[in-house]
Amino acid sequence: MRDISTYPNVINFLTSLADGDLNIATELVWLIIATALSMIGGAIGGMLLAGKDIGYHLSAMLGALFAPAGAIPAILLGLAALNFLTNY
Repeated sequence: MRDISTYPNVINFLTSLADGDLNIATELVWLIIATALSMIGGAIGGMLLAGKDIGYHLSAMLGALFAPAGAIPAILLGLAALNFLTNY
């Protein structure tokens, strides 16, 4: 596991991810990170809004499932706009 950081491909990928370079690999990683964060936020929001009414577990599950439905298109649109702005 310690040797994974010595591969040139991994070093180049981590450098481009930290630099803000937008290519297909970094866009997919940012999409996965943003989706996970929106699921966490949706679960917390669902628990705050409807935790007492329908139960904390069900409201967290519904919040985590419905939050990415609005976040993923916004993330893709934002990444496309950033990619367009960095190329021109």
